[in-house]
Amino acid sequence: MKNSTIIRLVIFGSLVIIGILAIQSYWVMNTWNVKEQEFNERVNVALYKVAKNFEKIGNQVPEYDLINQVSSNYYVVNINNVINANSLELFLRRELEAVGLNEDFEYGIYDCATNKMVYGEYIDYNGDQDSTAVLESDFPIYDKYTYYFGVRFPKRTAQVLSTMGVTITFSIILFVTILFFLYSMFVILRQKRLSEMQKDFINNMTHEFKTPISTIKISADVFLQDEHIQQSPRLNQYANIIKNQNSRLNKQVEKVLQIARIERDNFELKLETLDLHEIVIQILDSTRLKIEELGGKLETDLQASGPEITADKLHFGNVLYNLLDNAIKYCREKPHIVVSTSNLEDGTIKMSVEDQGIGISQEFQQKVFRKFYRIPTGNIHNVKGFGLGLFYIRQIAKAHGWKIQLDSQPGQGTNVDILIPPCKRKKRLLPRIGNKAAGL
Repeated sequence: MKNSTIIRLVIFGSLVIIGILAIQSYWVMNTWNVKEQEFNERVNVALYKVAKNFEKIGNQVPEYDLINQVSSNYYVVNINNVINANSLELFLRRELEAVGLNEDFEYGIYDCATNKMVYGEYIDYNGDQDSTAVLESDFPIYDKYTYYFGVRFPKRTAQVLSTMGVTITFSIILFVTILFFLYSMFVILRQKRLSEMQKDFINNMTHEFKTPISTIKISADVFLQDEHIQQSPRLNQYANIIKNQNSRLNKQVEKVLQIARIERDNFELKLETLDLHEIVIQILDSTRLKIEELGGKLETDLQASGPEITADKLHFGNVLYNLLDNAIKYCREKPHIVVSTSNLEDGTIKMSVEDQGIGISQEFQQKVFRKFYRIPTGNIHNVKGFGLGLFYIRQIAKAHGWKIQLDSQPGQGTNVDILIPPCKRKKRLLPRIGNKAAGL
């Protein structure tokens, strides 16, 4: 994953989290305010009815300034006369239950002679408090009234929260989701850092390989030119082995470096107008000898008219080399390869490399284009490689805007098509090259 993609993902994720938290906070606070307002309204209704009940038994209840909320859970009610404690408890229980508040509460009655809340009791609906406890010092004095009683709901917060069960549940789920997202981002960034370290190590290692590889190549060439080496078949064979294996190692190192450049977006395509058939013939000429040494057969069918394409010559050559190399490595006994070109209806040029090798199962056909992926073969490792060939082909095709199609059946061979858009500038029609059998 590119650094720019990760940065965009982090920024977008952060904005989404901030937005979700803002909406959720607003929703929770709004729900809390609604529930509190509902609780206050029900308490005021109940206390108003309690005051009216005292009015019926002879107390002169004022018409205004009757109920005052001193704090979030403490209310005082102005009765304007001596209050009967037994009647107060009876009225409070009945009226609070009538409005659906079966919540624990405590009450006290103000005594103007002593300037204290001289009587109080805790009404417990759950049976987990001492109902005989006197709460003289718990109720604050309210100096605006002469005769009044106070009611407090000590579990008011818990009661309001209990009515917000759905909201709290969704908030917890959201919080867990955000934590999971943050953890995922942490893992992604850590894996990205480890991946960068791994890439830097591989790049440094492969660059360090270049110097000894060049030295070995020069040494091998010197050996092969020496008269004593040329006169000794055994030494000459060993010198050729050193040169060939060094060349093979150099190709693998170059392939790793090319992949590294592609992944870092550190390479530029040097696009130019190329004659597709001319490039194909040049590359096949250099590959033909290897195929003939294996007793194989190479055929061409270059039928595309106006085969001019816009491409990077070096990378296009590497793509074709990789396709041919795979066709040779994954053959049965003797490679039989057909390279063809043709025109589609929209002017697209199709270049195909077809072999009659071992083929690829359907389940692996999409995976073979992944980096380092190799089809599992158990403990058999008769074909060497890093699993970078098809990955490189796909990346180069993607950079050029080409499409790749793979068709394969186990035991029946593989056909890889590369669809190349026509050259943008005016095409120069070239004579069609017909079928040519092995040897071009």
